[in-house]
Amino acid sequence: MKAWENNIRKVVPYTPGEQPKLKNIIKLNTNENPYPPSPLVLEELSKMDYEKFRLYPDPEVKELNVAIANSLGVSEDMVFTGVGSDDVISMIFMTFFNSDKPILFPEISYSFYSVWANLHRVPYETVRLDDDFNIVVSDFNKTNGGIIFPNPNAPTSKYLSLDLVEEIIKNNSESIVVVDEAYIDFGGESAIGLISKYDNLLVVQTFSKSRSMAGLRIGYAIGNNRLIAALNDVKFSFNSYTMNMAAIKLGTAAIADKKYFEECCSKIIKTRQRTMAELEKLGFSFPDSKSNFIFATHKNKKAEEIFVKLKEKNIFVRYFKQPRIDNYLRITIGTDSQMDALITALKEIL
Repeated sequence: MKAWENNIRKVVPYTPGEQPKLKNIIKLNTNENPYPPSPLVLEELSKMDYEKFRLYPDPEVKELNVAIANSLGVSEDMVFTGVGSDDVISMIFMTFFNSDKPILFPEISYSFYSVWANLHRVPYETVRLDDDFNIVVSDFNKTNGGIIFPNPNAPTSKYLSLDLVEEIIKNNSESIVVVDEAYIDFGGESAIGLISKYDNLLVVQTFSKSRSMAGLRIGYAIGNNRLIAALNDVKFSFNSYTMNMAAIKLGTAAIADKKYFEECCSKIIKTRQRTMAELEKLGFSFPDSKSNFIFATHKNKKAEEIFVKLKEKNIFVRYFKQPRIDNYLRITIGTDSQMDALITALKEIL
């Protein structure tokens, strides 16, 4: 081994959902929105002056920040944007999780949390979910250097009511509490309304799911202006130009189309409920989802076998070979026709 090899940081990276390059597939494995972005995005795209791409984008992302602030009824200095919510959360880890005390997050949760913790050398502990995959609020009442959890949780789809979210925030007033709301638009109530009440709260959301813009990588955090200022200080010490010019313009257009956003969310919720009913008839059980996916297990057939057989039919769902959840499939909600094809395939497999 050469001397320089001793200085390479060794981490176990996050494993994203498979991105197959095949044609004519039904892709239900990465929780993408099955509907296109708002027509206002296409309209804005057609007007873009590509000659301006030779210039740097606005490092303060002012146009998009103002649009997000106006849509949520908060002030501009309460908004921090980044390259997807992954980038935003990574910045949060760098900015706020710097004590010797471990941060806390659920044992079954977004698997990137442990990757960030290891990458940024942040000590952490996982908090066990109960037998029904619920977050046990009282288990977060212990010494910590910060808390982060998704709501609804991923991959379990379980939603924690706002009063229980508030209990975690209130009981940890000496720590930053981050509520990761990537899926909140599919049936839950956001914690953004609690920010004026708690100065230790950050709420993270994304354009990837409910706004159909995963490919443009737009995420944001909402918090009091002191927290946002601290995030910006780290961002400008890391990379001033994290958000590209096209994403700023197209994200601003998307946030303006509230009607289209609500229609898409409504369609996904309706399809989810219908799919859950069909899966139940086939012998599947699952938590009551408040997200754009279903976390399902079958009473007789192993999840891994179903996963493989669906893949043979060019239908991709997500399978996690992990303790406690290795007999579950995470199934993204697609269009009605895609879900009909899934149900037909499952009937054949079962």
